[in-house]
Amino acid sequence: MSIRMDFASDNHPLQPHDRWMRAALQLARQAFDEGEVPIGAVIVHNDRIIGEGYNQRESLKDPTAHAEMIAITQAAQSLESWRLLDCTIYVTLEPCPMCAGAIVLARIPTVIYGATDPKAGACHSLFQITEDPRLNHRATVLSGVLQQECRGLLQEFFAQQRALGKK
Repeated sequence: MSIRMDFASDNHPLQPHDRWMRAALQLARQAFDEGEVPIGAVIVHNDRIIGEGYNQRESLKDPTAHAEMIAITQAAQSLESWRLLDCTIYVTLEPCPMCAGAIVLARIPTVIYGATDPKAGACHSLFQITEDPRLNHRATVLSGVLQQECRGLLQEFFAQQRALGKK
């Protein structure tokens, strides 16, 4: 069973998830500074980060180098297991189909994201991969944590790219 919760209001009192989403936002800012689409992700296990990543598709010339994929790989190495059963992934943008599929395959039980992605979101917006009852594993999804900050960073990046005549 999947549960949807929405913390879309950034005026909402501090949520326990803010701490980890702020860590993901730091990584997204690093991606921004490196000219990458600013998306960051952290994976938390027993109240500590065991995997982190930010988009590196441009620098690595790798279409799979999404923040979530990098964080999942690090977390699996940290736990010495591909099963990330007691983990939570925090990501600044709703995961795409590839990343949502990897989250399900890694058996991450909880996904928390900031901004929705109406063009490629695979948790709620376009697809519901993490909640698909046809799959053996599903995840609880919380959306809208620090949504304004997450969305604002993406908007700033793409405005800058358009001004430079890129993307």
